[in-house]
Amino acid sequence: MPTAATAAPGPRVWLLAARPATLPAAVAPVLVGSAAATVAVDFRLGPFLAALLGAVFIQIGANYANDRADFQRGADDAGRLGPTRATQAGLVSGRAMAIATALSFALAAGCGVYLILAAGWPVLAVGVASIVAGYLYTAGPWPYGYHGLGDLFVFAFFGVVAVMGSYFVQAERLTWEAAAAAMPVACTVTAILVVNNLRDAASDRRAGKRTLAVIFGPTFARGQYAFLLLAAPALIPIFAAAGLMPWWSMQAWLVLPAAALLLRAVLGGAEGRGLNDVLKRTGQLHLLLGVLLALGYLW
Repeated sequence: MPTAATAAPGPRVWLLAARPATLPAAVAPVLVGSAAATVAVDFRLGPFLAALLGAVFIQIGANYANDRADFQRGADDAGRLGPTRATQAGLVSGRAMAIATALSFALAAGCGVYLILAAGWPVLAVGVASIVAGYLYTAGPWPYGYHGLGDLFVFAFFGVVAVMGSYFVQAERLTWEAAAAAMPVACTVTAILVVNNLRDAASDRRAGKRTLAVIFGPTFARGQYAFLLLAAPALIPIFAAAGLMPWWSMQAWLVLPAAALLLRAVLGGAEGRGLNDVLKRTGQLHLLLGVLLALGYLW
C-alpha cells in the first residue's frame, strides 16, 4: 500500500504547496513596473505576460524549494503554526518536490528566453540572479534565509529587481522613475516575510533558522512590520513631489484603512496562529497597493 508521500500527488496538493496566498508577491511588482514604463514607451503585451508568468513561476519555485528545505532542516515540524506544508505533512516526497522546484524554475527560464529576445541580454543576468535568489533562500549549502538576510534579499529581488526588471522589458532602459516605483512595492512585499517570520519565530529558533525575528526578538519584528507598512504610502508623496511619480499615485493611500487594521493586530500582540490571517491580508494589501500604483501611471 503506497503512503501519502509515495502516492502521486494530485493537483490540489501541488496548489497547496505553491502557496496561492503568496502569489500576489509576484504579481504586484510586474503590474507596477509595466505601468510605470508606459509613461515613456507604448505598452507591450508580450513582454508583460512573459514577465508576469516568469515572476509567478519563480515565486512557485521558491515556495517549493522552501517547502522541501524547511522540512529537511527541521524548521517545519509537527508544531508548525502556519498552513500545511506538503513535504512535512507527507503529501509529497522530497524527491518529487525537488523535481517540481526544478520544473518551476525551468518554466521561469523559458519566459526569460522570450524576454531576452524581446529586450536584450541584460534580462539574462536579472533572470538568473532572481532564480538563484529564490532557490537559495532556504536551500543550498548556505541558505541566506537562515542567516538573517531573508528580509534584505526579498526587498531587493522580489521588490526592487522585480519592478525595475518589469520596467526594463517594456522600456529597454532604467530610470530613477523606475527605482521610485519599486520602493513602496519592496516595502510591502518585505512586510509579508516579516509577519511570516514573526509567527514562526519559536519553531525557527528551535531549528536554528536565524531570521531577524529570532535574532532581535518579536518586539523588533513588530516594529519592522509597522515601519514597512507605513513607509510604503509615505514614500509616494515624496517621490511625486520630486517628479518621480505621478500625483495620481496618491490613490494608493486607499490602502491605509486596511493597513491600520493590520497594524492594530500586529502591534496589539497577535501571535502564533493568530498571525495567519494577518499574513494573508498583508499579501492582499501588497497586491492592492500594486494595482492602485499601476493605475496611477495609467490615468
